[in-house]
Formats: sequence, structure tokens, C-alpha cells
Amino acid sequence: MDYELTRRVLAEFERQGVAYVVFGAVAVNLQGLARATEDLDVFVAPTRENVERLKSALRAVFSDPHIDEISADDLLGEYPAVQYIPPQGGFHIDILTKLGDAFRYEDLDSEKLDLGGVSVNVATPATLYRMKKGTIRLKDRADAEALRRRFRLPEE
Repeated sequence: MDYELTRRVLAEFERQGVAYVVFGAVAVNLQGLARATEDLDVFVAPTRENVERLKSALRAVFSDPHIDEISADDLLGEYPAVQYIPPQGGFHIDILTKLGDAFRYEDLDSEKLDLGGVSVNVATPATLYRMKKGTIRLKDRADAEALRRRFRLPEE
């Protein structure tokens, strides 16, 4: 994960008023558990206005005309996920408004955590556990178990 780039993106989300929640491996790291990753996973509130704020924030960090290809119709549609790959590569952002029938932006409990002096919205340990415990990927199940133990969460 490109720490500085992740911090810049999330700082701009905050500055632009994007309604978002970090989940995935970056959130696991912010909760204090080491986990390697090459991407930033974020849920965003499913409104056209929020998607425009998101695009504005990305434009402030990246000089990339492809940001305009991110559409509210995609994020509010039947398959509400977009992967944005900045021009420099080696890092990407997965942007979702819901994950199948399992999770929607509105379902996520979050808390503010510090990322290099920036207060960012991060899924709580219990939310991350619920998101990861039943997945197919072994690393997600390992994350879930580490979260459960570290935060003494009840087994579900």
C-alpha cells in the first residue's frame, strides 16, 4: 500500500465532505493489525452528490481525465462497484455503494481513526469481522479471526 497516497486521498475525501467508510485491509491496518495490501477499499454513500464530491476529491489528488468516467449511474446501479486505477499504477481504489445483498453503505458502523494526522472514517472491528468471517478467501477469514481475538468479539 502506498501510505502517503492513501493518506492524501483520504485527506481530500475529508476536505471535500465525501461520505465514505474505509474497509478491507487498509481498515484492518488502521485497527492495529498488520496486513499487506495494494488497494484502498471504500464504501461511499449512494447519492449523486456524494459521487460528485468523490470525483472532485480524486481530481484534487490525481491529474487524470479518466476520473470523469466514474459515474453515479454505475455506483447507483445494479453492480455498484468501480475500480479506479490512477495513472502512476501500483495502487488502486475499489469504490462500492453495496456489496451484493450482504452490505450497503448504510449498514456499516464506522469510527474516526488517525492516519498520519488525518481523521478518517474506518469500519469498526465488529463490522470488519462481519464482512470477512464468511468469505471464501483465506486471508479474509484469517483477518476475521485476528479481529475477533484482538477485540474479543463474540464468534458468530
